[in-house]
Amino acid sequence: MKIIVAIKQVPARDSQLKVATSGKWIEEADLTYEINEPDAYALEEALQLKEKHGGEVITVCAGPPRAAQTIRETLAKGADHAIHIEFAGEEAGTPDPLVTAGILADAIRPESPDLVLTGLQSDDLGYGQTGVILAERLGLPHATIIMEVEKTEGAIRVKRELEDGWFQHVEMPLPALLTIQSGIKKLRYATLMGIKKAKTKEIRRVAAAEMTAASGGSDISIGRIYAPERTKRTQVFDGSPKEAAAKLVEKLKFEARVI
Repeated sequence: MKIIVAIKQVPARDSQLKVATSGKWIEEADLTYEINEPDAYALEEALQLKEKHGGEVITVCAGPPRAAQTIRETLAKGADHAIHIEFAGEEAGTPDPLVTAGILADAIRPESPDLVLTGLQSDDLGYGQTGVILAERLGLPHATIIMEVEKTEGAIRVKRELEDGWFQHVEMPLPALLTIQSGIKKLRYATLMGIKKAKTKEIRRVAAAEMTAASGGSDISIGRIYAPERTKRTQVFDGSPKEAAAKLVEKLKFEARVI
């Protein structure tokens, strides 16, 4: 079973973000980077499927040269080899999921995978579109927000997360594409032996410029980014303590979204 996992390198979650002088992106000079969290869960699912059913896992990443570090981490965890689609200069910040999916599809198609896994969305831009567009570009059936994957004879059975605690079970033919929800499995750490083996595993590098012509240019541009303004507001709830508590819970749930 050949499984391809599309990954993305994003700023670490604890990074202190500052707007660049251009006002169009963040200052990247002092940032540290890591694998996009939903993609890490997609990789873990792929590795566990490989351990159960055999085959190989290939990671593919479209990103600047620094993404090689994150790609090596996927190899250290157990991926067999990788494809790095290298962006250069301003290409590195291209946010258009249509272009990204087209470039990934061009790299994945020759591999003829049985299963393609992506994270549900990226931690930086959060479009949540690249996986489903990639499925369309590859001509594969797809399912999103996957919590569980079970391989059957020539097919897979998946568990999708819906709203309000509901789930949906779907049987799909192979090949297929799935977008994986965070928390599907417990993530593994790279072992010392895995880190040593990763140094000898192949990373095939392809220039993104060779593929962008076929995918077309980006139709999305960032005009300006800025930190949200912080404001303080006091609100008094009238009525009995029970009524006031009910109103407070409603505000916290639907406006503040903290419960």
